[in-house]
Amino acid sequence: MEFLLNPEQQDAVETMYGPVLVLAGAGSGKTRVVTYRIIKLLEKGIDPRAILAVTFTNKAAQEMKDRVNTLTRANVLVCTFHSLGARVLREIIHMLGYRSDFTIYDAQDTEKVVKLCIKETDSSLDAKSVLAFVSRIKQALVDTEEFEPEYDVEIELLKQYKLYQKKLFESNAVDFDDLLYLPVKIFRAFPEILERYQSRWNFIMIDEYQDTNETQSVLVRLLVDKHQNIFVVGDPDQSIYSWRGAKISNILSFPEEYANTKVVQLEQNYRSRTNILNAANQLIRYNSLRFEKNLWSDRGAGSKIVRYTADTEREEAWFVAERMLFHHTHQNIPFREMSVFYRTNAQSRPLEDKMIQMGIPFVIVGGVSFYQRREIKDILAYLRMVHSGNDLVSFARTINLPKRGIGDATIDKIRLAASHASTPIIQFCKDALEGKTKDFKLTPAQRKGLESYVSIIDELKEIAALCSLDVLVNETIHRTEYTSHLELEKESYEERKENLNELVNKAREWTLSTENPSLRGFLEELSLKSSFDDASGAYDRINLMTIHNSKGLEYDVVFLVGMEEDLFPHASARDDEMEQEEERRLCYVGMTRAKECLYLCDVRQRFLWGVHRLQRPSRFLFEIPSQYIEKMKYER
Repeated sequence: MEFLLNPEQQDAVETMYGPVLVLAGAGSGKTRVVTYRIIKLLEKGIDPRAILAVTFTNKAAQEMKDRVNTLTRANVLVCTFHSLGARVLREIIHMLGYRSDFTIYDAQDTEKVVKLCIKETDSSLDAKSVLAFVSRIKQALVDTEEFEPEYDVEIELLKQYKLYQKKLFESNAVDFDDLLYLPVKIFRAFPEILERYQSRWNFIMIDEYQDTNETQSVLVRLLVDKHQNIFVVGDPDQSIYSWRGAKISNILSFPEEYANTKVVQLEQNYRSRTNILNAANQLIRYNSLRFEKNLWSDRGAGSKIVRYTADTEREEAWFVAERMLFHHTHQNIPFREMSVFYRTNAQSRPLEDKMIQMGIPFVIVGGVSFYQRREIKDILAYLRMVHSGNDLVSFARTINLPKRGIGDATIDKIRLAASHASTPIIQFCKDALEGKTKDFKLTPAQRKGLESYVSIIDELKEIAALCSLDVLVNETIHRTEYTSHLELEKESYEERKENLNELVNKAREWTLSTENPSLRGFLEELSLKSSFDDASGAYDRINLMTIHNSKGLEYDVVFLVGMEEDLFPHASARDDEMEQEEERRLCYVGMTRAKECLYLCDVRQRFLWGVHRLQRPSRFLFEIPSQYIEKMKYER
């Protein structure tokens, strides 16, 4: 099969063995390179089961998998890091005493567990501090037995960490960090298990390698240590996620970590006009932590970058809206091909107000995900109880949906008693109803409520064994009388009811598109789904988002607003050179999303942090040579 690749892409695709680092600039076709390298390996006779490709979003993984499947009909494992971790743990987590049907807790679930820990120990810590500590320790692969607290607060944080892990274990649950931390822990403790996986995947490819954290890089290192056939694609200039653990050093030190690494640079950009690329190239050269490269394009110079300085954020929003209407009306550019990027979420409000006022359709990308909406999480919690029967968070969430007369104190007593008895919580409830629990008694009202709850879970278990997934979801909604619960909130009832109908549709679609559909698989996919995966270009509307959420996207017209000191670059980076470089990379990412037109906007006065502030233009505006910029005056 012949591919239309440029010489550098061809070189990368045809390199079969050993470590390969592909430095792929923005818009240079990196996903295409990974996809075609998989196809090339298959053409060379490599068993599809020996190939593993890892990406950072479910959307990217699915697109790559669909492309490979369309061209080859081969079933290659293409997944995210967290999906890979979940897959591995289903097979080997029993080595740590868990059952393979573990539940994956999301951010809201883990926060509830931490709050329980804090309440039980009467701690003065807040949940966010504990969760940040837990995540930091796991991502650094630090064993709690080896961790030596330096401060008194760390002693208390460590205590909460251990209690939190105990509760996860009792619920047979893991958090997102565990999906990577636990496989590494098992691989290090059981070399024979690691060797099995090293032999399974002989060719491993990683996309967006600059976004990997410590755990991910160690996991990859363990898997490839035997054969060294690792192919990573990334760009240090687009490393913008240090705040969530990403280490730019992983890609910068790759040639030193893997001996005889072949480095291939992809510099031809297929997305943007030359003026945009030249400006971005000059900006990013102010950074020191990078590999030198020079993006170029054969798409022509295009128009100059427009800079607009407004008096206030309201005028800035008006300018953006006016220019959008101009491009839409006079150049026939769809709204969905235009986007506004801002540094902080708070900047969206004046933009939203102006869009509404001028009748421009828009969507906040990265807002509340469908799967994070309360009614969806409530039904999924019921389904998790049907699947597991030992999910403490889901039990607490569902026991009073609708009200069953079981208060928080009783829920805590049930949870603690079940824990002390080492009994799954749903089984403990049955034992209590049958009088088998010596020290735990129920009032008549509590007995009635608990009987109703246990009966519903048992009925749904029977349905799960006999019926399709969409029938189960539908029956869960009806048998729990959940819609009656929603009717109490008349203003949102119809919208929430529509969302539940959409969940039933999702279950039906998933069942039809999945080879071996199961309740476990369905719950796992939804747990791993991110709000960003739901962003879609199906509707003709303007996209508003933080610059962090723009990664991997492209638009004909892009507006970068709030280009002011202490906003972009952010005030938090003021005294840290490393953070200033990351802010510059963030600006570079935002600029290189634009295909045709790029606007850079700043204001003279902005309402910020509760006060009106006189603003100074961002240093980034002065780091871009004036030959690429056109200042625009716009009269209202």
